[in-house]
Amino acid sequence: MFVLSQIEHNLPMPPHLLSRPLVDAIKAELERLFLDKVVANLGLCVSIYDIRSVEGGFIFPGEGCSTYKVSFRLLMFRPFVGEVLVGKISGYDEKGLHVSLDFFSDISIPGHLMQYGTARALDGRWMLKTEDGDELYLDLDDEGSIKGDGLGLLAWWAADEEEGEAEAEAEE
Repeated sequence: MFVLSQIEHNLPMPPHLLSRPLVDAIKAELERLFLDKVVANLGLCVSIYDIRSVEGGFIFPGEGCSTYKVSFRLLMFRPFVGEVLVGKISGYDEKGLHVSLDFFSDISIPGHLMQYGTARALDGRWMLKTEDGDELYLDLDDEGSIKGDGLGLLAWWAADEEEGEAEAEAEE
């Protein structure tokens, strides 16, 4: 789910940051550029993990800033294919659910991409109609899984496991 990615970047430093210690100024500029952004083929940048090396400080003709060659590592959020993520429902509307993973809360799940059988109830909440005709409601702060085939709320898993254990005990 989380990986360290090493990057080398030519970083132009704005003059107003050069009054700070160099490593602090570089880290602030790297955070401005990368933090909370998706980097192609790497994932979502969660943090600047460390700065490995800084070289240069060259001022190129026609530029008003010094440029440093910086090698650093980013902490990236990159779930692998098929990974099950657990999040909390932070809100819902007519379009779908809003989910928080604690460290990241801008996840929206449109209604048409939810598990088959999911629909809006008359009170505006989302619910899953089971084959048995039960209506399982998705409420705020419920923990659920996020996966391509929609595994649903963790409470539903626990209920299924309890039923399976009860059936197994009855068979014995």
